[in-house]
Amino acid sequence: MGIDVGAVRADTPAVADLVHLNNAGSSLPPVPVVEAVVGHLRLEARVGGYEAAERAEGLVEGFYTAVARMLGARPEEVAFVESATRAWEAGFGAVRLEAGDRVLTTTSEYPSNALGLVKAARERGVRVEVVPDGPEGVVDLGALERELGRGGVRLVALNHMPTHNGLVNPVQEVGALCRAAGAVFLLDACQSVGQWDLDVERLGCDLLTGTGRKFLRGPRGTGFLYARAGADLVEPAVVDVSSAHWVGEGEYRVRADARRFESFERSVAGQIGLGVAVDYAVALGLERVRERVGALAEYARERLGQVAGVRVLDRGAVRSGIVTFAVRGVPAEHVRAHLVGAGVNVSVARVWNQVWEPREGVDEAVRASVHYFNTEEEVEVLVREVKERQGRG
Repeated sequence: MGIDVGAVRADTPAVADLVHLNNAGSSLPPVPVVEAVVGHLRLEARVGGYEAAERAEGLVEGFYTAVARMLGARPEEVAFVESATRAWEAGFGAVRLEAGDRVLTTTSEYPSNALGLVKAARERGVRVEVVPDGPEGVVDLGALERELGRGGVRLVALNHMPTHNGLVNPVQEVGALCRAAGAVFLLDACQSVGQWDLDVERLGCDLLTGTGRKFLRGPRGTGFLYARAGADLVEPAVVDVSSAHWVGEGEYRVRADARRFESFERSVAGQIGLGVAVDYAVALGLERVRERVGALAEYARERLGQVAGVRVLDRGAVRSGIVTFAVRGVPAEHVRAHLVGAGVNVSVARVWNQVWEPREGVDEAVRASVHYFNTEEEVEVLVREVKERQGRG
């Protein structure tokens, strides 16, 4: 059985008069998520923030159980954080790096992550090396294996699905190579969580980061970090009374589980809402989600590719729900503005921000990212409006 599109659209009231194709930016939360967040905020207003958190303890703990179930992990391996970037920074900061260690990444690494890697090279003396792409645009597994075989690689950091292109990196194969070489594997799953079924044991990653606001359809300002129990990690760069406790004057002990990466102050309503969003996605069936999103995205690529003057830019043999394209003679921002004016939400992918990736003559692209609640009819609206804007010159 597939996704009941009518039911999920009923849980997404905005689709009555909006074509939302910006799910890679921030998706539309379903009604159960909205009710969970707003309900807790109302409880805080009625009884007080600390008191509301105490009453909602079961729902807060349910977040850890939900994410662990989704990832095939254990609840103690999950931390709640404010964003995927915050999760990546915390995980990367706990990798045991020393001067001269090699860190391998890809050409399509997320710009914020790339900045963190360059900063570590400057301040900690590590060597950041970019593994080349294969013919289809994904990381070249043969080149990665050769670099791992040269030795000295402490960390491999890459994204599952880049933010600016529909390609999907072969992360399961990367994980197997990392385990064989004894390298820590940090996987940015910001765009894939909620879109694909992810199992951390199958993927072979030591650290995995995700956000709530994208394909999980959770609240903004929410994310999570998976940290494998037993992974060779140092204590977090920052600790507080939530992540550590005093054991004597001038002495403290950091928590042994993943919650050592958390801060005491966080959005309790957001954490509850993210747990509900994860349960919602898992109940739908993430393999079914993957199938529907993949089919819609390929339909969009086919239809856009039939429009004269439109160039679809996505690479890879396997592709995600992110569809990027350029319209000859029309800046991407102008296309986006026209589409938004017509009630179609898209965004602009700034390819120039990908410092290690070949640009192929395009600095910016229109990004239309589909989700399971979208329809073929909405894709046709996108295509029609792109033609309309193109006709204006």
